[in-house]
Amino acid sequence: MSAPALAGTDELRAAAEHGRVCALAAQGQRELQRGLAAHPDLFGAGPFDAALASSIALAMAFSAPWCTAAQLRLSNRAVLWGFALDWQVDHETTAAADLDLLVRRQRAVAGGGPPDPADPLGGFLAELRAELAAGPGFAAVGEAWRDAVDRTLAAMGREWHWRADEHRPALTDYLANADNLACTVVNVAHWAGVGGPRAHAHLDRLVAASDAVQRALRLVNDLASYERDLRWGDLNALLLVPDRAVVEQELAAQVRRASSLIDELRPDVPREATYLARQLGYTSGFYRSTDFWGVP
Repeated sequence: MSAPALAGTDELRAAAEHGRVCALAAQGQRELQRGLAAHPDLFGAGPFDAALASSIALAMAFSAPWCTAAQLRLSNRAVLWGFALDWQVDHETTAAADLDLLVRRQRAVAGGGPPDPADPLGGFLAELRAELAAGPGFAAVGEAWRDAVDRTLAAMGREWHWRADEHRPALTDYLANADNLACTVVNVAHWAGVGGPRAHAHLDRLVAASDAVQRALRLVNDLASYERDLRWGDLNALLLVPDRAVVEQELAAQVRRASSLIDELRPDVPREATYLARQLGYTSGFYRSTDFWGVP
């Protein structure tokens, strides 16, 4: 169904565009909720509510509004896997041996192995990988995606040990571990699904810029979720540097660095650069009022 052309005020046309993007998000939310319902062992407990599905779908729709709902399906599901992994590591894993097993299982599935029947998280990742592998971009991006999965698993495991050992890393080490935010792993999956040969040719630079965005968003998240992190026992930059002004200054520096890398990409991959810029801007605005997680 095509929308009628709107003559009139700029406000009218802007609102119509916002409505179109929200409709794209609504389609994504319905798809995500079907995914939640299909995996009750994985998403039946914890803060996996309808608002989380809506928040994920909105974030992806506003980051890549030129995509169709079908094109964003894989990206949305990649975000959901990141949330599920984060919940499993932070709130379901109580022993180092269990953490090691979880990491081994996910790495095996990312490499193409079958999931363990007792591992619902691996089962969900296997579905994601199969969809990725069926696309035309996997030959070019598959190795980078597996590397991003590995980095995400390593970062989440590292933070688990920091918390278990009551270790407070330096802020620089904490930011170096920003793959635990699971942002770049989603972006690589997104580019595998919708990025063309030009994006794949510049994938190393895109990943570097995505990592910079990820570090900035790590601090955006922390500044917004400090109270929740205290309740949940999570690490937060404000626990490492009690002076909020110092963290805000570091965030500003990280945003400048990410923006510089994005600007360098624009002549070669303008759409992918815009995607990263919109991701940074949207998420920064989102965290001013709320959080992705529901109440457990």
